[in-house]
Amino acid sequence: MVEHDSVGSTSELLTLDELTSRVGMSVRNIRFYTSKGLVPPPLRRGRSGFYTADHVARIELVQELQSHGFTLTAIEKFLANIPGDATPEEIALQRAMLAPWQAEPPLEMSRDELERRAGRSLTEEDLTTLAALGVVSRARQDRHRVAVSQLSVGLGLLELGFPTEAAHAAAEVYAAHGRQIARELTQVFLTKAWPVYQESGASAERVREVVERLKPLSIASLVAAYESAMEETRLEGLADPSTLPS
Repeated sequence: MVEHDSVGSTSELLTLDELTSRVGMSVRNIRFYTSKGLVPPPLRRGRSGFYTADHVARIELVQELQSHGFTLTAIEKFLANIPGDATPEEIALQRAMLAPWQAEPPLEMSRDELERRAGRSLTEEDLTTLAALGVVSRARQDRHRVAVSQLSVGLGLLELGFPTEAAHAAAEVYAAHGRQIARELTQVFLTKAWPVYQESGASAERVREVVERLKPLSIASLVAAYESAMEETRLEGLADPSTLPS
């Protein structure tokens, strides 16, 4: 359970009905998340309860985590790491970093739909390989999330007999370095960018817009850095042939 030391600015107070309209969540769900400590209780003004920008930011973060398949327990653990006095803008930054970095979100489809899209039947091993390649992931029951723009590439690798073991090994490399990049980039935004916007009084929406605009540039920079590193590796191999595969 998250302890909230502050409920943010009271410059804009929302009724429960206004809050449900703002975040697109039912009264029942808001009360449930409040009872779990994921969202602070409303401010009391007499017999009425009101909500602030802090409530909106925390609810939107919960929704973002849900969209990534986080369980209630996982959401509780994630929010436990966010200070109770975090501002709506700081919470918005957390949400913006979590949001998909690719322009095209994955599509959810049944296995039959996936096979029709693939133009072939897919074995369990095929699905395992595609999952390791980051093309397909299990959603629920017989549903799959599919990176449609990468599907043809993954199917091409299946046709070429790409080893499942190699796909898993590559996925472990991506995951390990991806976690490190995520932590370090978050720290860059929190320590280098966020203080500047905080001082200027930027809104939560402005913070999210900045991060969203930076995402494609960040992806391009990662690709450029990878290509540069591969070129360095190739040159090192030419200088020392013993490092090249025989």
